[in-house]
Amino acid sequence: MPLRHLTPHDQQLFRQYGRGPTVPVPDPLLHHAVARHARATPHAVAAEHQGARITYGELDRYAGALAARLVREGVRPGDHVGLFVRRSIPMLVGLLGILKAGAAYVPQDIGLAPPAQLAHVIRTARTRVVLTVAEHAPRVPLPDGHLLLPLDEPLPHAPAPRVRVTGDDGCYVLFTSGTTGRPNGVKVTHRNVANLLLTAPGGLGVRPGDRVAQLLNIAFDMAAWEILGCLAQGGTLVIRGKDLAAAARTADVLIATPTVLSGLDPAACPRVRTVAVAGEPCPRPLADRWARQAAFFNCCGPTETTIVNTMSRHDPSAPLLTIGRPTPNNTVYVLDADRRPLPVGEVGEMWAGGDCVSAGYLGDDALNAERYAPDPFLGGGRRMFRTRDLGRWTAGGELEHLGRTDDQVKVRGFRVELDSVSSVLESAAGCTRAVTLKRDARTLVSFVCPADVDPDAARRAVADALPYYCVPERIVPLAFLPETDRGKVDKQALLHMIEERVAVAR
Repeated sequence: MPLRHLTPHDQQLFRQYGRGPTVPVPDPLLHHAVARHARATPHAVAAEHQGARITYGELDRYAGALAARLVREGVRPGDHVGLFVRRSIPMLVGLLGILKAGAAYVPQDIGLAPPAQLAHVIRTARTRVVLTVAEHAPRVPLPDGHLLLPLDEPLPHAPAPRVRVTGDDGCYVLFTSGTTGRPNGVKVTHRNVANLLLTAPGGLGVRPGDRVAQLLNIAFDMAAWEILGCLAQGGTLVIRGKDLAAAARTADVLIATPTVLSGLDPAACPRVRTVAVAGEPCPRPLADRWARQAAFFNCCGPTETTIVNTMSRHDPSAPLLTIGRPTPNNTVYVLDADRRPLPVGEVGEMWAGGDCVSAGYLGDDALNAERYAPDPFLGGGRRMFRTRDLGRWTAGGELEHLGRTDDQVKVRGFRVELDSVSSVLESAAGCTRAVTLKRDARTLVSFVCPADVDPDAARRAVADALPYYCVPERIVPLAFLPETDRGKVDKQALLHMIEERVAVAR
């Protein structure tokens, strides 16, 4: 019995805290939900982008015609189809058309992804068919025998094909940044996605007529939350152009990374009533600011556990900002190095189980064996995923996120959690964001926002709260933190910046 080493009380808490509620999912196929809205309210606006609009009836019709073309070209359930696009209405037609054909979409931002990455995606995901728009077609490194279909050419009207798709078939293949330096393709099933988007709180209360901002890169799994979470519930997707704030201003619901959200002013977004953040640790000041205006959900979960698998509605008066509890039909276990459950309050690595656990990495048996394992707590052939996130249960059954196992570094021979240093900095006067990085074996450096933060006062705050080896050698105030194309803090750019400053100082 895997719990025998725990006290009876901790065994009870392990089961009570670690299991999300068991609830039915209305339909494991999200494109069926979109089609139902198209039949019920064909004239409702499905999406807006830079002055253009598309109704649910039009979106369903165009996606059905595209699906018919894909099937004629030999696309079958289980296949992967490339969706190499920028944020646009054709992006939505392509995404839904692929799902209606029974295939999984493989998204890449054609404006940002370098050709070598696109070639790696085509090769790894075996995308024999790639969809894009004519303007970007020359950027697709298409191998011989592959087909490129432009999304902006008119298609003859054709009824959507009748294909048999199950909840265990692929919905999308997402390429993560990867720890090997080469992006890893993760196959996520329809059942995985529907389990988050069609249950509460993952559905974020979206109803027909609600406006959901589409702010994120299509290649980032949180974009699937924006797009499918909106369309499956009859909302209107507000696709941003270059002006991110303009899309957010008219939205009811925002889904973002903390880095993206920190660029928006709550006072300029009066309609926003629901916000969800994930992808990186959320600074407490940012959560407090938005939670005073809207229902604010702090969430956590890697791509491999389907967007997020824990959520917490934050209260500004709460003593802690946590990542909450497992979402419906999911589990979270805090385990030691031998994969044994830890008592409440002890720090361990979080493993995720339940319906969120994705189908695995494409073509990488060694990585699958390292990160996915049989789930001894659910049993029945279920699998659990090693998140590499550190956490612990609070006495009240909430999960505290304590950084990544790979964010634990050795400095002067001591183990330091970088996120812990950043959290202390964010509690210092005037500091709203902080990132701490290891520069070399003896040195930490921190970057703080805004630019008028007093670095000496911030350094004293760390010295007062943490051991001497946790105190950054330098604290660099910045007006804003550089971003990756997925809306997270660009840590490589920050390290490069500090090396340049040191070189100049010499």
